[in-house]
Amino acid sequence: MSSDPWGRVDETGTVYVRTADGEKVVGSWQAGSPEEALAYFERKYEGLVVEIGLLEKRVKTTDLSAKDAMAAIDHIRHQVDEHHAVGDLDALSKRLDKLVETVESRREERKAQKAKQADEARHAKEALVTEAEELARSEQWRAAGERLRALVDIWKGLPRLDRKSDDELWHRFSHARSAFSKRRKAHFASLDAQREDARKAKERLVAEAEALSRSTDWGATAARYRDLMTEWKAAGRAQREHEDDLWNRFRGAQDVFFAARSQVFAERDAEQTENLKLKEELADEAEKLVPVTDLKAARAAFRALNERWEAIGHVPRDARPKVEGRMHTVERALQEAEEAEWRRTNPEARARAAGLTGQLQDAVDKLEKQIEAARAAGNDAKADKLSRELEGRQALLDQALKGLQEFGG
Repeated sequence: MSSDPWGRVDETGTVYVRTADGEKVVGSWQAGSPEEALAYFERKYEGLVVEIGLLEKRVKTTDLSAKDAMAAIDHIRHQVDEHHAVGDLDALSKRLDKLVETVESRREERKAQKAKQADEARHAKEALVTEAEELARSEQWRAAGERLRALVDIWKGLPRLDRKSDDELWHRFSHARSAFSKRRKAHFASLDAQREDARKAKERLVAEAEALSRSTDWGATAARYRDLMTEWKAAGRAQREHEDDLWNRFRGAQDVFFAARSQVFAERDAEQTENLKLKEELADEAEKLVPVTDLKAARAAFRALNERWEAIGHVPRDARPKVEGRMHTVERALQEAEEAEWRRTNPEARARAAGLTGQLQDAVDKLEKQIEAARAAGNDAKADKLSRELEGRQALLDQALKGLQEFGG
């Protein structure tokens, strides 16, 4: 019979292991000595120790799943429970129990971590859905479209939730994207229609602008071009591939017209500047007729100057009032001279002036005699009153005499 602290072999070759529950049969050994039997089953024990140690390490240092860890523990425990090894099997059972606790703890940790990740994923996806639904109402088509595409990539990188929750959130997310795409498509379809309308409107404007480009009705055509430009701006933009070409044609037609007008106006300005110079020379000649000494000669000379004036043509608008004012001044001087001559040579007017002068002279002579008589009679009050009346009549007489002198009498 042979034994060690954990096992023994009896006379029949039966091998026993000592446990807390007493000795348990390990097996039967008939092939060699009892020592060899114990050594064999002790090696099996060491194998279990090594296997448990490796499993403990895997549980602690790898991502071994709880399911696989428990299966491995059950496999080893079955061997320990079957007592097919000699050694401290109770210690192995305790290590396995502890390992079970570790696995369960890891399982709970992973479960909690998974729940946390799921909660984070839920919140993240809910945030993506909320943002997508806000973007679905946006009219920033380019920026919102790019952001929605980025949200899809973010969604794909998040863990899946339970099927029901994940499907519900994805449905909302997908619906928001579809709603945005539908609105954007409708917007650009409307925009395309508007741009097509703008193209047609601008083609009509271009056709009219090109038809007007050779016009020489400068004022009316320039005004129409201004109206066409207003209509152009109100028409909106055409498609990009048409807009620049239409604008170049529209602008080119205007350039042809305004270049021609500018050339004509430049020639006209030069001609009018020369006309101004000629009219200023005529004004110089006309002003020499004043003061009028020979009315008949002055009138004939002014008439000849005026005929030359009318033949010259237009002058620059801003210079017109001054040069025409000079001629008008001379013309007024001639008219005044004519009026003075008429008054001087009119027989009826002269006769009326002479008659009035005679009446006033008689009145003055009469008042002087009356004053003399009043003084002689000592009636100074009457004399003073008559003197005041005399002053008024004398002033009228002086004025009448002056007028009579204008008639040469």
